[in-house]
Amino acid sequence: MDLVLLAVAAVWGGVTGLLIPRAAYRFAVEPEEPWRTACPSGHAFTGPLGGWLGPARCAACASRAQTAVPPYGEESEAPAPSYGDERTAPVPPPGDDRPAPYAPAPYAPGTLVPLVTVLACTVLAAATGARPELAGWLLLAPVAVLLATVDRRVHRLPDPLTLPLAAAAVLLLGGAALLPGHAGSWTSALLGGLALGGFYFLLFLINPNGMGFGDVKLALALGVALGWYGWEVLFLGGFAGFLFGAAYGLGLVLLRRAGRRTGIPFGPFMIAGALTGILLGALAA
Repeated sequence: MDLVLLAVAAVWGGVTGLLIPRAAYRFAVEPEEPWRTACPSGHAFTGPLGGWLGPARCAACASRAQTAVPPYGEESEAPAPSYGDERTAPVPPPGDDRPAPYAPAPYAPGTLVPLVTVLACTVLAAATGARPELAGWLLLAPVAVLLATVDRRVHRLPDPLTLPLAAAAVLLLGGAALLPGHAGSWTSALLGGLALGGFYFLLFLINPNGMGFGDVKLALALGVALGWYGWEVLFLGGFAGFLFGAAYGLGLVLLRRAGRRTGIPFGPFMIAGALTGILLGALAA
Protein backbone atom coordinates (compact mmCIF):
# COMPACT_ATOMS: atom_id res chain seq x y z
CA MET A 1 0.00 0.00 0.00
CA ASP A 2 2.83 2.40 0.81
CA LEU A 3 4.39 1.87 -2.61
CA VAL A 4 1.05 2.46 -4.30
CA LEU A 5 0.59 5.65 -2.31
CA LEU A 6 4.04 6.89 -3.28
CA ALA A 7 3.43 6.03 -6.91
CA VAL A 8 0.12 7.89 -6.96
CA ALA A 9 1.73 10.92 -5.31
CA ALA A 10 4.61 10.88 -7.80
CA VAL A 11 2.26 10.65 -10.79
CA TRP A 12 0.14 13.47 -9.38
CA GLY A 13 3.25 15.58 -8.92
CA GLY A 14 4.40 14.86 -12.45
CA VAL A 15 1.07 15.68 -14.08
CA THR A 16 0.53 18.89 -12.14
CA GLY A 17 4.19 19.84 -12.48
CA LEU A 18 3.93 19.77 -16.25
CA LEU A 19 1.09 22.30 -16.06
CA ILE A 20 3.03 24.79 -13.95
CA PRO A 21 5.32 26.34 -16.63
CA ARG A 22 2.47 27.87 -18.64
CA ALA A 23 0.81 29.36 -15.57
CA ALA A 24 4.17 30.60 -14.30
CA TYR A 25 4.85 32.30 -17.62
CA ARG A 26 1.48 34.03 -17.55
CA PHE A 27 1.84 35.20 -13.94
CA ALA A 28 5.50 36.25 -14.18
CA VAL A 29 4.96 39.91 -15.10
CA GLU A 30 5.99 43.12 -13.41
CA PRO A 31 3.56 44.88 -11.06
CA GLU A 32 0.83 46.88 -12.79
CA GLU A 33 1.23 44.78 -15.94
CA PRO A 34 -1.66 42.51 -17.01
CA TRP A 35 -1.24 38.74 -16.95
CA ARG A 36 0.07 37.41 -20.24
CA THR A 37 -2.57 36.14 -22.65
CA ALA A 38 -0.37 34.85 -25.48
CA CYS A 39 2.82 32.88 -26.00
CA PRO A 40 6.08 34.66 -26.98
CA SER A 41 5.09 34.36 -30.65
CA GLY A 42 1.70 35.99 -30.07
CA HIS A 43 -0.55 32.92 -30.16
CA ALA A 44 -3.45 33.32 -27.74
CA PHE A 45 -3.63 30.73 -24.96
CA THR A 46 -6.49 28.27 -25.29
CA GLY A 47 -7.62 25.38 -23.17
CA PRO A 48 -9.27 24.73 -19.81
CA LEU A 49 -9.88 27.60 -17.41
CA GLY A 50 -9.33 30.25 -20.03
CA GLY A 51 -6.06 28.78 -21.22
CA TRP A 52 -4.41 28.71 -17.80
CA LEU A 53 -4.04 24.94 -17.91
CA GLY A 54 -1.96 23.46 -20.68
CA PRO A 55 1.47 22.21 -21.73
CA ALA A 56 4.57 24.34 -21.44
CA ARG A 57 5.11 24.66 -25.17
CA CYS A 58 2.58 26.44 -27.35
CA ALA A 59 0.84 23.92 -29.63
CA ALA A 60 0.73 26.37 -32.53
CA CYS A 61 4.47 27.03 -32.26
CA ALA A 62 5.24 23.33 -32.07
CA SER A 63 3.16 22.49 -35.14
CA ARG A 64 4.77 25.28 -37.16
CA ALA A 65 8.24 24.17 -36.10
CA GLN A 66 7.56 20.73 -37.56
CA THR A 67 7.03 22.25 -41.01
CA ALA A 68 10.76 23.10 -41.12
CA VAL A 69 10.16 26.35 -42.96
CA PRO A 70 13.54 28.03 -43.72
CA PRO A 71 14.19 31.43 -42.17
CA TYR A 72 12.72 34.29 -44.09
CA GLY A 73 14.24 34.23 -47.57
CA GLU A 74 17.20 32.09 -46.46
CA GLU A 75 18.20 28.50 -46.97
CA SER A 76 20.18 27.30 -44.01
CA GLU A 77 20.57 24.08 -42.08
CA ALA A 78 22.13 25.83 -39.10
CA PRO A 79 20.38 25.05 -35.82
CA ALA A 80 17.75 27.56 -34.82
CA PRO A 81 18.64 29.78 -31.91
CA SER A 82 17.12 29.05 -28.51
CA TYR A 83 15.34 31.91 -26.82
CA GLY A 84 14.45 32.17 -23.16
CA ASP A 85 10.94 32.59 -21.89
CA GLU A 86 11.15 36.38 -21.68
CA ARG A 87 12.09 36.88 -25.32
CA THR A 88 10.07 36.49 -28.47
CA ALA A 89 10.64 34.74 -31.74
CA PRO A 90 11.96 36.80 -34.66
CA VAL A 91 9.45 39.00 -36.44
CA PRO A 92 9.09 38.37 -40.20
CA PRO A 93 9.85 41.17 -42.62
CA PRO A 94 6.92 43.23 -43.90
CA GLY A 95 4.88 41.29 -46.44
CA ASP A 96 6.23 37.88 -45.40
CA ASP A 97 3.48 35.95 -43.62
CA ARG A 98 5.22 32.59 -43.45
CA PRO A 99 5.32 30.94 -40.01
CA ALA A 100 8.30 31.30 -37.75
CA PRO A 101 10.90 28.59 -38.49
CA TYR A 102 11.08 27.23 -34.96
CA ALA A 103 9.20 27.15 -31.70
CA PRO A 104 10.26 29.30 -28.76
CA ALA A 105 11.70 27.64 -25.70
CA PRO A 106 9.28 26.50 -22.99
CA TYR A 107 8.03 29.27 -20.76
CA ALA A 108 9.92 27.88 -17.76
CA PRO A 109 12.63 25.24 -17.19
CA GLY A 110 11.48 22.10 -18.95
CA THR A 111 12.37 19.56 -16.26
CA LEU A 112 13.23 21.37 -13.02
CA VAL A 113 9.72 22.48 -12.06
CA PRO A 114 8.05 19.10 -12.71
CA LEU A 115 10.85 17.29 -10.89
CA VAL A 116 10.53 19.57 -7.88
CA THR A 117 6.78 18.99 -7.83
CA VAL A 118 7.23 15.22 -8.06
CA LEU A 119 9.78 15.29 -5.26
CA ALA A 120 7.62 17.46 -3.00
CA CYS A 121 4.52 15.29 -3.47
CA THR A 122 6.46 12.07 -3.00
CA VAL A 123 8.18 13.09 0.23
CA LEU A 124 4.90 14.45 1.59
CA ALA A 125 3.26 11.09 0.89
CA ALA A 126 6.16 9.22 2.47
CA ALA A 127 6.07 11.33 5.63
CA THR A 128 2.31 11.60 6.03
CA GLY A 129 1.20 8.14 4.99
CA ALA A 130 -2.45 7.36 4.31
CA ARG A 131 -3.79 10.02 6.67
CA PRO A 132 -6.60 12.37 5.55
CA GLU A 133 -4.42 15.48 5.53
CA LEU A 134 -2.28 14.00 2.73
CA ALA A 135 -4.97 14.93 0.21
CA GLY A 136 -4.63 18.53 1.32
CA TRP A 137 -0.85 18.50 1.06
CA LEU A 138 -0.96 17.05 -2.46
CA LEU A 139 -3.48 19.65 -3.65
CA LEU A 140 -1.58 22.55 -2.09
CA ALA A 141 1.93 21.49 -3.17
CA PRO A 142 1.67 22.33 -6.92
CA VAL A 143 0.33 25.80 -6.15
CA ALA A 144 3.22 26.36 -3.74
CA VAL A 145 5.71 25.32 -6.44
CA LEU A 146 3.99 27.69 -8.88
CA LEU A 147 4.28 30.55 -6.39
CA ALA A 148 7.95 29.81 -5.79
CA THR A 149 8.58 29.77 -9.56
CA VAL A 150 6.88 33.11 -10.14
CA ASP A 151 8.56 34.77 -7.16
CA ARG A 152 11.98 33.53 -8.24
CA ARG A 153 11.53 35.06 -11.67
CA VAL A 154 9.90 38.43 -10.95
CA HIS A 155 10.01 38.81 -7.15
CA ARG A 156 6.24 38.77 -6.98
CA LEU A 157 3.60 36.63 -5.26
CA PRO A 158 0.31 37.17 -7.12
CA ASP A 159 -2.89 37.66 -5.12
CA PRO A 160 -4.83 35.20 -7.32
CA LEU A 161 -2.52 32.50 -5.94
CA THR A 162 -1.69 33.50 -2.35
CA LEU A 163 -5.19 34.31 -1.13
CA PRO A 164 -6.92 31.23 -2.64
CA LEU A 165 -4.05 29.10 -1.31
CA ALA A 166 -4.78 30.30 2.22
CA ALA A 167 -8.52 29.68 1.81
CA ALA A 168 -7.87 26.24 0.32
CA ALA A 169 -5.57 25.30 3.20
CA VAL A 170 -8.29 26.21 5.70
CA LEU A 171 -10.99 24.26 3.86
CA LEU A 172 -8.89 21.20 3.03
CA LEU A 173 -7.55 20.80 6.55
CA GLY A 174 -11.00 21.50 7.94
CA GLY A 175 -12.29 18.60 5.86
CA ALA A 176 -9.40 16.40 7.00
CA ALA A 177 -10.24 17.19 10.64
CA LEU A 178 -13.69 15.67 10.13
CA LEU A 179 -12.26 12.33 9.03
CA PRO A 180 -10.91 9.59 11.30
CA GLY A 181 -7.19 9.00 11.43
CA HIS A 182 -6.00 12.60 11.01
CA ALA A 183 -3.00 13.68 13.03
CA GLY A 184 -3.48 17.42 13.41
CA SER A 185 -5.72 20.13 14.81
CA TRP A 186 -7.82 22.47 12.69
CA THR A 187 -8.00 24.95 15.55
CA SER A 188 -4.24 25.17 15.87
CA ALA A 189 -4.03 25.43 12.06
CA LEU A 190 -6.27 28.51 12.08
CA LEU A 191 -4.33 30.05 14.96
CA GLY A 192 -1.06 29.22 13.19
CA GLY A 193 -2.19 31.10 10.08
CA LEU A 194 -3.10 34.15 12.13
CA ALA A 195 0.15 33.97 14.10
CA LEU A 196 2.53 33.61 11.17
CA GLY A 197 0.58 36.06 9.03
CA GLY A 198 0.55 38.56 11.89
CA PHE A 199 4.29 38.15 12.42
CA TYR A 200 5.05 38.81 8.77
CA PHE A 201 2.67 41.76 8.77
CA LEU A 202 4.62 43.22 11.68
CA LEU A 203 7.86 42.77 9.76
CA PHE A 204 6.25 44.48 6.78
CA LEU A 205 5.25 47.47 8.91
CA ILE A 206 8.76 47.73 10.36
CA ASN A 207 10.56 47.44 7.02
CA PRO A 208 8.27 47.64 3.95
CA ASN A 209 11.29 47.70 1.64
CA GLY A 210 12.63 44.46 3.02
CA MET A 211 9.39 42.49 3.28
CA GLY A 212 6.78 42.46 0.53
CA PHE A 213 3.08 42.32 1.28
CA GLY A 214 2.86 39.22 -0.90
CA ASP A 215 5.03 37.47 1.68
CA VAL A 216 2.48 38.43 4.34
CA LYS A 217 -0.34 36.82 2.36
CA LEU A 218 1.71 33.71 1.68
CA ALA A 219 2.48 33.45 5.39
CA LEU A 220 -1.25 33.03 6.08
CA ALA A 221 -1.38 29.81 4.05
CA LEU A 222 1.93 28.49 5.33
CA GLY A 223 0.94 29.25 8.92
CA VAL A 224 -2.25 27.24 8.52
CA ALA A 225 -0.33 24.28 7.11
CA LEU A 226 2.37 24.41 9.78
CA GLY A 227 -0.08 25.04 12.62
CA TRP A 228 -1.92 21.83 11.77
CA TYR A 229 0.83 19.88 13.52
CA GLY A 230 1.23 22.27 16.46
CA TRP A 231 3.13 25.31 17.62
CA GLU A 232 6.52 23.61 17.63
CA VAL A 233 6.18 22.78 13.94
CA LEU A 234 4.97 26.32 13.23
CA PHE A 235 8.04 27.80 14.89
CA LEU A 236 10.38 25.32 13.21
CA GLY A 237 8.97 25.84 9.73
CA GLY A 238 8.90 29.61 10.07
CA PHE A 239 12.46 29.73 11.37
CA ALA A 240 13.67 27.37 8.64
CA GLY A 241 12.40 29.78 5.99
CA PHE A 242 14.47 32.62 7.42
CA LEU A 243 17.46 30.33 7.80
CA PHE A 244 17.31 29.15 4.19
CA GLY A 245 16.89 32.70 2.91
CA ALA A 246 19.78 33.99 5.01
CA ALA A 247 22.06 31.17 3.84
CA TYR A 248 21.21 31.89 0.21
CA GLY A 249 21.80 35.63 0.60
CA LEU A 250 25.10 35.05 2.38
CA GLY A 251 26.20 32.70 -0.37
CA LEU A 252 25.48 35.34 -3.00
CA VAL A 253 27.47 37.92 -1.05
CA LEU A 254 30.43 35.58 -0.61
CA LEU A 255 30.39 34.80 -4.32
CA ARG A 256 30.16 38.54 -5.03
CA ARG A 257 26.97 38.07 -7.00
CA ALA A 258 24.98 40.39 -4.74
CA GLY A 259 25.44 43.10 -2.15
CA ARG A 260 24.15 43.35 1.38
CA ARG A 261 21.12 45.33 0.22
CA THR A 262 20.32 43.23 -2.84
CA GLY A 263 16.74 42.01 -2.78
CA ILE A 264 16.10 38.29 -3.10
CA PRO A 265 12.80 36.47 -3.64
CA PHE A 266 11.84 35.24 -0.19
CA GLY A 267 8.79 33.19 -1.16
CA PRO A 268 10.72 30.09 -2.25
CA PHE A 269 12.54 29.99 1.09
CA MET A 270 9.31 30.46 3.04
CA ILE A 271 7.83 27.53 1.13
CA ALA A 272 10.94 25.38 1.58
CA GLY A 273 10.90 26.10 5.31
CA ALA A 274 7.21 25.24 5.54
CA LEU A 275 7.81 21.98 3.66
CA THR A 276 10.57 21.11 6.10
CA GLY A 277 8.31 21.78 9.08
CA ILE A 278 5.39 19.81 7.62
CA LEU A 279 7.60 16.82 6.87
CA LEU A 280 9.02 16.75 10.39
CA GLY A 281 5.58 17.28 11.90
CA ALA A 282 4.07 14.48 9.82
CA LEU A 283 6.86 12.09 10.74
CA ALA A 284 6.50 12.88 14.44
CA ALA A 285 2.68 12.66 14.47
